[in-house]
Amino acid sequence: MFSRTIVRGCFALVVSALMTASVQAAGVKGDAAAGEAKAVTCGACHGVDGNSAVPTFPKLAGLGEKYLLKQMKDIRDGRRPVAVMAGQVDNMSDQDLADIAAFYDQKARTSEMADEDLVAMGRSIYMSGIMDRKVAACSGCHSPTGKGNAPGGFPALAGQHADYIATQLTMFRKGYEDPAGRTNDGDSKIMRTTAFELSDLEIKAVASYASGLKQ
Repeated sequence: MFSRTIVRGCFALVVSALMTASVQAAGVKGDAAAGEAKAVTCGACHGVDGNSAVPTFPKLAGLGEKYLLKQMKDIRDGRRPVAVMAGQVDNMSDQDLADIAAFYDQKARTSEMADEDLVAMGRSIYMSGIMDRKVAACSGCHSPTGKGNAPGGFPALAGQHADYIATQLTMFRKGYEDPAGRTNDGDSKIMRTTAFELSDLEIKAVASYASGLKQ
C-alpha cells in the first residue's frame, strides 16, 4: 500500500506534467539565433534585416513577434492566401516560424516619410477615427506612435511601406463582403469593419500617416 507521502508525490508529478503539456500546447517560444538561418530565403524579398526595399513586400523588422508568427501560420494553413508566398512556409513547423518571427522582431525598422498633402487627413483618422461612421482610431490598437502592441498581437505600423499598408486596408475592406479579400482578422472583424467605411483617399491618407510615424 502506498503511503500518503508517495501518493501526494505522484499527484504532484502528474499535475506538473499536465501543466508543462498545457504550456507547450499553448505555443512555442521563438529562438532568434536559430531563426537567422531559417530566414535566409526570406531575405530575397523582405531584406536581410527585414527591411524590404520594394513596397509590395512588407518590412518584417520590428513587426511584432506574436503578430508575425500568426500571419505566417495563417499563410501556411491557408487562412491568408498570399500568391507571392506560395510554397515559402508550407513545410515549416510552428517552431521554425516562431524562430523566424523572433529573429525579425529584434531587428530595427527603417523609417519612411509621409505625404505632406495627406498628413492632416491621415492624422485625424489614425488618432481619432471617424465618429459618424463608427471608424475606430488606429492609435487604440497600434499605439499613437505606431509601435503596435506586441502582447496583444497588433503590428507596428511606423516605418512600414505606405503602399503595403494601403493594400492591406483595401483587402480588408474587400474581405468585409467578399471572401476573396483579406479575412484573417478574427471573428470580431475589427479590421474589415474599420476598412469597410474608408474611402480610397482615406485609406491612402491614413496609410501614409502611419508609415511616416517614428516609434
